[in-house]
Amino acid sequence: MPTLRDVTLQLGLEDGMDALRTFTTPAEATALLPALPKDQVLAASTALLAQDGLSSPGVPVLLMALRNAALSPQPERELVRLAARWTGGFAEIQASWGDTVASAGRRASQSVPVQETLRLSHAGRHVGSLSVAFPSDWRGLPQVLAEYALLARLRTAAAGAARRRVGERMLDALLSGQSTEGSGLTGEAFALAVATLPPTVPEQAEALDLLAAVGEGYFSERRLVGHATVRAGQAVWLWTTLELSREARELHLALTASTALDVRLGVSGRHADAAHVSQAFGEARQALSVTRQARGHSVFHELDPLHALLSEGRLDILAAQVSAQLETLRDDGRTAETLRAYLEHRGTLSELAATLDIHVNTLRYRLRRAEEVLGGRLSDPALLARLYLAFQSAAD
Repeated sequence: MPTLRDVTLQLGLEDGMDALRTFTTPAEATALLPALPKDQVLAASTALLAQDGLSSPGVPVLLMALRNAALSPQPERELVRLAARWTGGFAEIQASWGDTVASAGRRASQSVPVQETLRLSHAGRHVGSLSVAFPSDWRGLPQVLAEYALLARLRTAAAGAARRRVGERMLDALLSGQSTEGSGLTGEAFALAVATLPPTVPEQAEALDLLAAVGEGYFSERRLVGHATVRAGQAVWLWTTLELSREARELHLALTASTALDVRLGVSGRHADAAHVSQAFGEARQALSVTRQARGHSVFHELDPLHALLSEGRLDILAAQVSAQLETLRDDGRTAETLRAYLEHRGTLSELAATLDIHVNTLRYRLRRAEEVLGGRLSDPALLARLYLAFQSAAD
């Protein structure tokens, strides 16, 4: 079996000599020597390439500057500024949910035509991305910069995790009805949101904790006071709100952008009194309960006004009564489905018939038969209200 030195010699480096390189990556080296053990070729070629890099006098300066930037109080900002200043190009770091964390320099142009985006991942977790546009002389910098950008994102995440532990205790206390002192809600309007993942997701607790961290980061980037926790199989957030509908929509986009999992989100209404945290929690859970889409969100104040009545099951008798009346027609539910479509339609009967792909006379016949068994006219608002409530209750 060849030794590491044997592989090194075959790759072009002899003792005391700098031989001509015929490869620029470890993968190219393995292609040059397919008959040799791949792991040994990779080890030798990596060592040779590293030796080449160390021979450049600029490497220590480069690494020291990047290290200092990554250890600064605002590492992402300092890294992109440093890269843009060096290259005259453009660098940008984004969070995992797509927000720009730091950006510097000029975007791609004729003088700086190459745009490259590198994904930043740690232990299989997506933590952000680095986008660059550098002159060709700096083609080796993006990969090195990406490693320091990853370290910067991990530092920021660690600082955020420490803040979130404090926020968790605060939010748990608020949800339990304890004092709101120090919560940052004094005199501020706030909202609360809850999110769930499909029950088939493995390691639910870890996935929900990551989801809570993403939401906390979303609010932090927008300078909103926010607390996050995981409670009873749900990720929970409370934050000071400015534009609730927009924040709810963008929070859901941030959550779904950061994971390949289906995230359902329910958001409370806007509250001005911190004593209403429990009420807001209930509203958020109600909004979540009516969110049908696997990746959907609902806001409490945008729900059907009859939701509270429908969700408490008070209309079961009415639903059963209407169902029994329509079943006497023995038409396999065709009239019932026609009535549902009729209630949702806003155009003419001819347009509805075309939508249902039936003749307009067939539509009129079904509606007339429905009126007979229901004991009323569809022009009567009271009958329409009964049908609407019955069908909505049955759907829930």
